[in-house]
Amino acid sequence: MRVTKDFLRGRGRHAMTEAEKDVLERAVERVERLPARTIVTRRGEPVMYSTLLLDGVMCRYMDARDGFRQLVALQITGDFVDLHGYPLRRLDHDVGTLADSTIALIPHARIDLILAEHPQLARLMWRSTLLDAALHREWIFRIGRLDAAGRLAHFLLETYHRMRVVGAADGGTFAFALTQQDLGEALGLTSVHVNRMLRRLREAGLLDFARGTVRILDHDRLARLGEFDPDYLYLEEGKWQTAP
Repeated sequence: MRVTKDFLRGRGRHAMTEAEKDVLERAVERVERLPARTIVTRRGEPVMYSTLLLDGVMCRYMDARDGFRQLVALQITGDFVDLHGYPLRRLDHDVGTLADSTIALIPHARIDLILAEHPQLARLMWRSTLLDAALHREWIFRIGRLDAAGRLAHFLLETYHRMRVVGAADGGTFAFALTQQDLGEALGLTSVHVNRMLRRLREAGLLDFARGTVRILDHDRLARLGEFDPDYLYLEEGKWQTAP
């Protein structure tokens, strides 16, 4: 499996040369397959590798004192899950899988060499962390300013567009590994409230969510409800304009 296949795909990938792709391929020490609901990294643990998600769905999350979990990031195919751990040497949150996932592990010592010998590739890796930061800002906006239905609409549209540019969604339909409990943990809602909002959106003819598949039925109305504008995703020109 080529580790470069989906890295920055649809989000500036054209800037990576074939030689740089080969460099990134050679930097991988090993590829691992992980089952769903596996803890990959614990908060505070030293990290010596950066993880590129080749296939599957992962999340970053934090546990509150009362035992409830808050998802702070959703990672999909093509994402560097913890590249920010390279300069920090540890994470201030946990990382785990939500679905069966395949990851490529790149030792930080090899990232040292990329920074020293391949500055353009290093800038592209930096770009991926900046894209993560843009997502974080939008998550703060979503939870802080939108009502429950708006949060759900925004999150599902965001996930659809991210998955579509890596070929994991098409025609408004995508496989969705998150449960209603997971959605609640991402949106700051209870699973009961998520269930109500899903029913509301389904009855309004905006989307359908059943058996692990989301179908967006009315993209424009859903976007208005969720105040969703894809600019913060930094998709290549035209990549978001084919939604239903």
